[in-house]
Amino acid sequence: MSAGAAFIAANTALSHHAMVPEIPLYLATEITPIWQATESWLAETGTEPPFWAFAWPGSVAMARRVLDNPALVAGKRVLDFAAGCGLAAIACAKAGAATVEAAEIDPLACASIALNAAHNGVEVAVLGDVVGQACRWDLILCGDVCYEAPMTAHILPWLKTMAQSAAVWIADPGRAYLPRAGMVAMERVAVQTTMELEDRAERVVTLWLLQAD
Repeated sequence: MSAGAAFIAANTALSHHAMVPEIPLYLATEITPIWQATESWLAETGTEPPFWAFAWPGSVAMARRVLDNPALVAGKRVLDFAAGCGLAAIACAKAGAATVEAAEIDPLACASIALNAAHNGVEVAVLGDVVGQACRWDLILCGDVCYEAPMTAHILPWLKTMAQSAAVWIADPGRAYLPRAGMVAMERVAVQTTMELEDRAERVVTLWLLQAD
């Protein structure tokens, strides 16, 4: 087991979001310990904060949509972009996608995706930074990616290019930096969250279809 996988196994527990009970994940069960543990890891290795340790509302909404409507992904080449714990990617693999890849720039997130996919008995290829690459997917899932202005400015031009040849879904729970222009709402769903992560106990997630320029 790698150092990252060992860290995740030691600081999380198998759990699941209430809206997606079909998919167990290695998640933080108490927020403060995982954040403190990762701060120590960060000091030693330069690792990012543990966003991978939680099932965020955008990914929950996408996973539920996929599991309830498997025909949306069956036989398709899927990318879960900024995949976090890999929840949406695993849902696509379970729903019969032809191939599933999950992209993350955080090494611990990559280790988390691999652990979670293995536990669920599905194949998910874990990638690093894919921004700027040519499109080789039929469907790209983006859960809660517009939470910072620099992040949004970095990824949106590439995602709009991807939308010329792939369907690009953006699941957004009301973040400030989501540009509404060029997006078509497909579905809205209320997702339970926690006051320790969000400023409310429920977030309404809108699933958007991004239009190409």
